[in-house]
Amino acid sequence: MVSTLKFLLKSQLKRSRLVQQVNGFTMIELLIAMLLAFLIITPLLGFMINIMDTDRKEQAKANSEQEIQAALDYIARDLQQAIYLYDADGIEAIKNQLPNSSATDRVPVLVFWKRELVNQALTITGTEKDDTFVYSLVAYYLIKDATSSSTWSNAARIARWQIKDGVPASTGVDCTGYTGKYISGNCPSPGFTLFKLDGVGTINDKMNAWVKATPDYTADTTVLVDFIDQTKTDDTTPAPAATCPTDNNTWQKVSPNTTSFNTRNTSKMTGFYACIDRVNTTAQVFLRGNALARLQSNNFNYINTNKTYFPSASIRVQGRGYLFTK
Repeated sequence: MVSTLKFLLKSQLKRSRLVQQVNGFTMIELLIAMLLAFLIITPLLGFMINIMDTDRKEQAKANSEQEIQAALDYIARDLQQAIYLYDADGIEAIKNQLPNSSATDRVPVLVFWKRELVNQALTITGTEKDDTFVYSLVAYYLIKDATSSSTWSNAARIARWQIKDGVPASTGVDCTGYTGKYISGNCPSPGFTLFKLDGVGTINDKMNAWVKATPDYTADTTVLVDFIDQTKTDDTTPAPAATCPTDNNTWQKVSPNTTSFNTRNTSKMTGFYACIDRVNTTAQVFLRGNALARLQSNNFNYINTNKTYFPSASIRVQGRGYLFTK
């Protein structure tokens, strides 16, 4: 009996040791596992980082292309109402009459007069209203800050400025700085005065002789698009040169032509310029963006190997407005 119990006890102890025995990983096995994980995860991590970086760059390119095209479409719609376009000589003639004429951070590139629709301004009878037109002066500026801006990029940008005439009325309201009566809410912009077409001389001479009114301007420039290429044609790797159509002899290039533009000779900046056919009231506008400025704060000048980061677009527009003369 005792021997039988000893046998059963030994058998149970053996089975218990076999069941409870647990073998752990050795140090060598752990090191090999860590090495394999490193060899697998590191390339995958690098691949994911590369994908994310590529996606960021492609998104910057896409944003620049969309904004350049949207800005060009806006300018084209504006120019369709033009009745007179200033060429380079004309802009130089009236430059001191434009706002911020002494500023060194901006220069006018595209300046023109247009007829602008004013909806439901004239009272016919009772509640019946009619539309009318007023003349407006529009200017597009190329702006480049001397130092980095907390609001805008370190590249250049385009801003729009406009003043317009009021809608006169026989019995209306007084407008500060102006005689006569105007429809309420349709006073002339401070500083606005209409061009004069009477007297001797060509239309060109008369438009170039335009002088602003006595009241100071209150209209400010509104940024149309940022991240415009600021690279010059004489930088280490020059930006593409500005060229105008050659289909007739009436085109004149209008690009920033001051040498005191934050010490940058902007006549060599071709990110925004226009070719003006004043005789036919036609403009061809060129824009070039800078997607690199979205990705980094320096070293974002144009270079041939990165030209895909500098989307460009152009459009030719003929003004459809009419300048009525006696």
